[in-house]
Order: sequence, then structure tokens, then C-alpha cells
Amino acid sequence: MKARFARSAALLRRSRRASTLGFLLTLMASSAAHAQQGTPEQRRACTPDVYRLCAGEIPNARAITACLRRQKASLSAACAAVFER
Repeated sequence: MKARFARSAALLRRSRRASTLGFLLTLMASSAAHAQQGTPEQRRACTPDVYRLCAGEIPNARAITACLRRQKASLSAACAAVFER
């Protein structure tokens, strides 16, 4: 029973990571340079903030973006720099 729960939890974490990555790609694509998808550094910069501040919005990319904008004062310096572009 514990093994089954552990597998389910691992699948949920993997699914959330994939959703977050999809969000970050969408975020980068919708920035000023619409054709650019964002660098791995930019994705790494915002992923912790998404989990810390907006985890309840995953996988809705628009809701995550809105949440991060509302939480601008709480963003890490690295993620805030992504939004300033």
C-alpha cells in the first residue's frame, strides 16, 4: 500500500513539474520577444517562485502568470528580472 502511494505521489510531482515547465515556456513565449521561448536560466529562475507563491494555480498558465505579477514584491530577484523584460 505504501509503495502504491509513493508511486502516485511521484507521478503527481512529475506531472506538476511538467505543467510548470509548460507554464514557463508559455510565459517566455508571451513576453516581449514573442518568438523566443526563454532560456533554461529564465525557467530555472521562476520555477521555485511558482511552487512557493502560485502552486495552487498549476497547470493554468494564465493564472500562474497573473499570480506571479500580483506577487511581484515577493519574487526572487532572478524571477523578477524575467518579468522586467
